[in-house]
Amino acid sequence: MQTITIVGGSVAGVRSAEALRAAGHDGRLLLVGDDPHRPYDRPPLSKAFLAGGVDEDAIALLDDAEVAELALEMRLGVRATRLDPAAGAVELADGTAIATDGVVVATGGRARRLPGTEGIAGVHTLRTLDDARALRAELRAGSPRVVVVGGGFIGAEVASTCRAMGLDVTVLDGLPLPLAPVLGPRIARHCVDLHAEHGTDLRPGAAVSGFATAPTADGPRVVGVELGDGTTVPADVVVVGIGIAPNTAWLDGSGLTVADGVVTDAGMVTGRPNVVAVGDVARWAPDGTGRRHEHWTSAGEQAAVAATNLLAGRTEATFRPTGYVWSEQYGRMLQLAGHPSAQDRVDVVDGEPDAGRFVARYVDGDGVTTGVFGMDDPRTFGRVRRSELRRRAAAA
Repeated sequence: MQTITIVGGSVAGVRSAEALRAAGHDGRLLLVGDDPHRPYDRPPLSKAFLAGGVDEDAIALLDDAEVAELALEMRLGVRATRLDPAAGAVELADGTAIATDGVVVATGGRARRLPGTEGIAGVHTLRTLDDARALRAELRAGSPRVVVVGGGFIGAEVASTCRAMGLDVTVLDGLPLPLAPVLGPRIARHCVDLHAEHGTDLRPGAAVSGFATAPTADGPRVVGVELGDGTTVPADVVVVGIGIAPNTAWLDGSGLTVADGVVTDAGMVTGRPNVVAVGDVARWAPDGTGRRHEHWTSAGEQAAVAATNLLAGRTEATFRPTGYVWSEQYGRMLQLAGHPSAQDRVDVVDGEPDAGRFVARYVDGDGVTTGVFGMDDPRTFGRVRRSELRRRAAAA
């Protein structure tokens, strides 16, 4: 292949560029992204960057020397609008088209919004650097009352950051026990307890029905979140963290299979061998049932596999996810590896859950370890992960 175009400038796109060069691609390499900023790391946006502990240079994924070493051309701040794999063309919103032999789809996703929030000042999502800039500015303006809608990892991280800033925080989540579908009820309970321990008002089973606003010279501004039980939670700033929707609209008419993401085989290859997909937008189907992995680690793991297969023109390597996820909340490091079910048995192998420092393993009905979880004990987590998961994976 002479020219490969990567569409999407987050970690999946950058790791794809690195993987393609490492795999031997010495032709033209372009990265196109609708974000006007140089590629940056997203995890700090809800933590250190939001709190003001790091600046934009600290979260950059590539510096000038690395861009030069990769011989990477970048077209930033311009959106891809159409893909024609047969003709080998990526069309852009500025009216130009890129002739290309191969394409990496790494367009990620956009933050989901609650209906009725358009045009209401003070209601934020957190997905991009500009989102984080705007939210950080409002958090620093006085002592706003913050309401976070969504008790998943992003919502919990934002709540943790806001509490560390000394702000009043309420977290609203529709589930009876947030995080239970991912971590199972026992582990989820220990994670959820961190909110109360640090003064966050967590309200599980809360259904958001609307928003109370007040008129200003610039339009309506949020003053509260209305719940299904008729109560209103006062709010000066609202952060909505209810997941993402994959960015696939630009692929309409491309011939690629799209179903809650770009469908690929086990090697991240689409129905067109010259097009692969990686990161949050990829819905890989190793066993005929597609799934997306919205995790930082998966982006790099997928990129290496996709690069190999794109250059080979066929599926030679398969994606074997480690399932590793981490989150920092209230000064604690939470780590998960593997692919546990919420129904799996949980065995604590080290530490004390009530003390907030422990490592546990998930065990299925056949006695097989399916996952490892650690709270604030990375060393033991790493040891148990190696002994329980990596050894079994190598044997398989």
